[in-house]
Amino acid sequence: MTPEMISTIYAYTAVGVGVILAAAGLGSAIGWGLICAKTLEGIARQPEMRPALMTNMFIFAGLMESFPFIILAFAMWFLFANPFVGALESALQGLGG
Repeated sequence: MTPEMISTIYAYTAVGVGVILAAAGLGSAIGWGLICAKTLEGIARQPEMRPALMTNMFIFAGLMESFPFIILAFAMWFLFANPFVGALESALQGLGG
């Protein structure tokens, strides 16, 4: 296994992690917007339901906020404990090289 192969794997992994983190951030932002918009719609339609709607909004917003942090943990795993390098080593040994 050459250093060029390893550096290529790390470069492609870094690009992939960047795309993953961007998608997680965008998805979370869109989710926050939808949660808040629908809560405000519900409050505008039935003002007496405000406490229940706000409670539900904060519960779902907390769930929505945890998603990017879980994705960040996976991204750090891909960056620092890159499983693709070990897979490449195994594949090359399986080919007899």
